Amino acid sequence: MAIQKILVVDDSPTERYFLTDVLVKNGFSVSTAENGEEALLKIKADKPQLILMDVVMPGQNGFQITRAIAKDPDTQDIPVIICTSKNQETDRIWGLRQGARDYLVKPIDPQELLTKIAALG
Repeated sequence: MAIQKILVVDDSPTERYFLTDVLVKNGFSVSTAENGEEALLKIKADKPQLILMDVVMPGQNGFQITRAIAKDPDTQDIPVIICTSKNQETDRIWGLRQGARDYLVKPIDPQELLTKIAALG
């Protein structure tokens, strides 16, 4: 099933705007959350088909939220792509171990993002 509904989770308004703009221009329906706690509420309420997750946020970080999504039977089927400025190989490996399907380093390349979304769909 092709992915249509995407949740963007990032505490940066600029980053949320940038990702939303790229996705909407490519036909996706996008909702946003400013932190992990808000993301979990929106996931339960709105069941996105994909989550783009920042790591460094107030409250729980993106790794913790990704792990919570992966462990919950109601949400474990929703793929998570981590989108972060953390560019160490150890961060990438840790993110994938938490349950993320993919890992992108900021600044996000729109074409790379769209390719990864297409590969999931």
